[in-house]
Amino acid sequence: MNQIIRNLPKQKTQVFEEHKAGNLLGQIGFLHVRLAESKAEIEKAQSIRYDVFYREFGAHASPSCSASGLDQDLFDDHCDHLIVLDTEIVGSSEDQIVGTYRLMRKEHAQSAGGYYSAGEFAIASLMTRHKDRNFLELGRSCVLPKYRSKRTIELLWQGIWAYSQQYKIDVMLGCASFFGTVPARHAEALSFLHHHARTDASWHIAPVPGRHVSMDLMPEEAINMKTALNTLPPLIKGYLRLGAKFGEGAVIDHEFNTIDVMVVLPVENISGRYKAYYGENAERFAA
Repeated sequence: MNQIIRNLPKQKTQVFEEHKAGNLLGQIGFLHVRLAESKAEIEKAQSIRYDVFYREFGAHASPSCSASGLDQDLFDDHCDHLIVLDTEIVGSSEDQIVGTYRLMRKEHAQSAGGYYSAGEFAIASLMTRHKDRNFLELGRSCVLPKYRSKRTIELLWQGIWAYSQQYKIDVMLGCASFFGTVPARHAEALSFLHHHARTDASWHIAPVPGRHVSMDLMPEEAINMKTALNTLPPLIKGYLRLGAKFGEGAVIDHEFNTIDVMVVLPVENISGRYKAYYGENAERFAA
């Protein structure tokens, strides 16, 4: 590693040294993951969210978001913002941000007046049933097109796992999305989640009244498992691999042009293989 550092240009060496300290939550080669540490870094993450959600995927921006070019809401000031940085990009840390995830602990929700996903799913009853558990809401997952790879997803999960260990998180949850607002276009994938990946009774969760959209669009015997899995969004596939289950019913989010499902992932359901893989003592990834 020291030989690598000696061979780097001076500016890149400085960036590497700055970010290899204790604030790192994960690393794969020159991709690093950590929490945003300044207003400028948070705004760059919001700018990437705007580019992806609104410009690329057609979400409907509010006048204030359009004017600023930032995807912002009232929860942002109360959350932690996980960021992925490509440290091979010459420039400031803001220039290096290529992906982000928003992390909301119980303390954040208390200061913000609730969780973001409570606007779509009845999470309060779930948390009441498990009042001894420490919940973490995951949201606003976003990666620039060039970096949408298994490598980046693994890095984000390195960061989330390290963060969860630090704050003794018991359960992760949050909304995950299918593109568009027509459930029939995702009938096989949604039906697969309904029949094969639904939460059991103890973790049951459903949309808030008036927003429920059925995911049971095909009979179980009509589902082609291979096709269904191949058409799931990458983020949802990742949650499934980790051991996540999904709530009953979906919600159409017209503002973001998505069909949202609720992910529930108790930490004890994550396999030992993945805990070791993402854990602090796991072998470092090769560059």
